[in-house]
Amino acid sequence: MDYIHTCVIGGGVVGLAVARNLATYGRDIVVLDKELKYGQGVSSRNSEVIHAGIYYPPKSLKAELCVRGKQLLYEYCEEHQVEYKRCGKLIVATEAAEEEKLSEILENADANGVLDLEFWSSRKIKAEEPNVRATLALFSPSTGVISSHDLMTSYLADIEACGGVFIGGSLVRGIEPVNERFVVNCDLGGESYTFECSVLVNSAGLGAQTIAENIAGLEQGVVPKLHYCKGNYFVFAGKSPFSHLIYPVPERSGAGLGVHATIDIAGQVKFGPDVEYIETESYKVSDNRLDDYYKAVRRYFPSLGDSQLTPGYVGIRPKLQGPNEPPKDYVIQTEKEHNIPGLVQLFGIESPGLTSSLAIAEEVRLAVSEVY
Repeated sequence: MDYIHTCVIGGGVVGLAVARNLATYGRDIVVLDKELKYGQGVSSRNSEVIHAGIYYPPKSLKAELCVRGKQLLYEYCEEHQVEYKRCGKLIVATEAAEEEKLSEILENADANGVLDLEFWSSRKIKAEEPNVRATLALFSPSTGVISSHDLMTSYLADIEACGGVFIGGSLVRGIEPVNERFVVNCDLGGESYTFECSVLVNSAGLGAQTIAENIAGLEQGVVPKLHYCKGNYFVFAGKSPFSHLIYPVPERSGAGLGVHATIDIAGQVKFGPDVEYIETESYKVSDNRLDDYYKAVRRYFPSLGDSQLTPGYVGIRPKLQGPNEPPKDYVIQTEKEHNIPGLVQLFGIESPGLTSSLAIAEEVRLAVSEVY
């Protein structure tokens, strides 16, 4: 039976970041993904924003890993010539009742160590963003955008430079811990393949719970329930009316940041995502939500024309909280939780997962530091 020291299941931005980190220590490593190409899941269906770390509860993993990850990511992009734009973001209040919420966001950001936010008056907003209607705004200068595909391509190049490999079209069927190793059985192009590894990282995104269910002897009570949370994106027709990313005050439920405007690396503006809990994966844009989008966007962009939004794409967040439940943090599960040496599992890695990817990789490396 073949032996590979480390196996990472999941070839998204976080899985690749983890594999890249571990590959630098000279161990042989393989990244498996059920799709033929890397980054075809959650990582390719998001807003592609480098987040500042503003909203998340202080001392939460989301807050700490986002703030750390942001720094690491900007440094990585500079060192590896991955294109990004530190364009900044405005969180806008469109009425006096929302202004108090901006003060709460500022306090939370301060608690997270994000100290560069500043208030913009309505006059300042009008001067900088003439198409935006707002009574007050918070400006975040360290927020940016990036091509998630380019970032993942760079991560993979680093992995391969260290001798690691990515194998697409690999469906994991079963995992059995045996004598401090893992026997991994998977389908490769329709053929069964079994190998052993010493370290196993479950970074399968929407499929992480399914992978966990296939680990023999794992107490299923430690596996958090997965909730599919669909988010629709609609594309703006025309030249960007904004210079910065524009975000409304976040939703009261905490499930999302509101229908916001982002500008990708190519200059294309898209609005979204919204929050729609679903039972099964569906990547069809919910056209019936278009009217709701016009209404939401016109709160801060009143000149939006009647035919300027067209269906774009759908992303599904792997949330750990269900509808009407308070937000839940990332789960980075190690031997302390499940009593299986060498196994690290990542659950609920939604936004700001892209921003946090390099910091999450550091956490995983620490979790297996006895063999790295």
